[in-house]
Amino acid sequence: MASEHFDVLIIGAGLSGIDAAWHLQKLCPAKSYVVLEQRERIGGTWDLFRYPGIRSDSDMLTMGYSFRPWTHPKAISPGADIRAYIIDTAHDEGIDGHIRFLHQIKKASWSSAEAAWTVEAARTWPDGSNAPVTFTCNFLLSCAGYYRYSAGHMVEFPSASVFRGRIIHPQAWPEDLDYSDKRVVIIGSGATAVTLLPALAKTAAHVTMLQRSPTYVISMPEQDRIANALRRVLPMHWAYRLSRWKNIGFMTFLYQFSQRFPEHVKKGLIRKIREHLGPEFDVETHFTPRYRPWEQRMCLVPDADMFEAIKSGRASVVTDQVERFTEKGILLKSGKELEADIIVTATGLVMQAFGGAEFVVDGRAVTPAKLLAYKGVMLSGVPNFASIFGYINASWTLKADLICNYVCRLLNFMDRKGARQVTPNGFGEVPVAPFVQKFTPGYIQRALADWPKQGRKSPWRVYQNYLLDLISLKWSSIDDGALEFSNPNEASHKAESSELAEVAR
Repeated sequence: MASEHFDVLIIGAGLSGIDAAWHLQKLCPAKSYVVLEQRERIGGTWDLFRYPGIRSDSDMLTMGYSFRPWTHPKAISPGADIRAYIIDTAHDEGIDGHIRFLHQIKKASWSSAEAAWTVEAARTWPDGSNAPVTFTCNFLLSCAGYYRYSAGHMVEFPSASVFRGRIIHPQAWPEDLDYSDKRVVIIGSGATAVTLLPALAKTAAHVTMLQRSPTYVISMPEQDRIANALRRVLPMHWAYRLSRWKNIGFMTFLYQFSQRFPEHVKKGLIRKIREHLGPEFDVETHFTPRYRPWEQRMCLVPDADMFEAIKSGRASVVTDQVERFTEKGILLKSGKELEADIIVTATGLVMQAFGGAEFVVDGRAVTPAKLLAYKGVMLSGVPNFASIFGYINASWTLKADLICNYVCRLLNFMDRKGARQVTPNGFGEVPVAPFVQKFTPGYIQRALADWPKQGRKSPWRVYQNYLLDLISLKWSSIDDGALEFSNPNEASHKAESSELAEVAR
């Protein structure tokens, strides 16, 4: 089968994929590249999710690209605006011409003898049929996100089949769903649930959010007044940079303060919710989590829209557990029955590393759970490969931007050094922690056993701190002693993959 060759192959044309392509064009202009996208459109998450009210769960001044100012007045922005921002960036920068749509990665095989990846993909044709296609590349960069696109996490609820209404998962929201004047129950309490509740409550008869336990919910203004004011008096790029750093500083301070004084932060968050909902509302039951702040991601609501929907009487929160589904709705453990016409199962995501592709290095299958993460970017023993995993306590794009910059620095260093292969060497490092630490959401806990591990010290640590990553990824030397640069040939490629073989044993 004939294959096309590129210097760099990028997996995914979402927010991170377009970021990676821009950096390659600007910092490595001589490199040829292609972006393989399994969907038929640009946008990734922001094209996939189409449920009512879909919006950013962090401010767009930090979730936007470092090189393209976010100019909308809404810092907490609707999904359609974010999708348009990504599409416009790809078009204006000429990136869209490098994207191959409807190409799903199946397998990537590294050969040290050739110093190249062979990437096998399935191309979907307009009639729905699939055809195998093959690409080769010198460097592989996964921007495929962290969760499975094909389906979300589905909980098997007892007697779900007897329910006479519709059961919907937000990841597969039907375009024809009419919820006007309908009774809706949302099962879940995460970012999706708190987004759906106020959006559905505008026209539904009533919306109930059913949760097993509360989540921290924080209200912030939909518009950033300081950022909007700066745009009126400063050049666009300066206003954006200042606003971006202002918000980075605030998020970093809030997270670090929460780590050091969790009870103080908890009391403050609960006090604000009481101010929104009034003294009669049972905040203790419905909005006081059992865990510390930032052990799970805080749910952001713009301009207290969720609390306003509850105060209006069009929405409510029930903290209980599902006993079973009934014909009319849901029977709870407490014995109460919630009647519903529509049940939305906002039960979470399924984490999936590297787009679900199979990886092989010199004939040996790669098992990520047995490897160490190098700077949260590369894998020990896996040559010429990097992936993007953003922050759990800040905007995803902040780290994606640093990783894209780092990969370009690495590629340019390899060219200057005359090296065709770079491999993180994890000998001597002992895995001591999961890829993500002190973070307990269900979608994370269900998957961590299959993800790479952290070591004891840098560069084998995965930080959740933008300033530390700025030093590690942008300002530190590429040649730090943990990376092996080589020019393997057919006679020596087995020795170059010795670490992966050792880990596999």
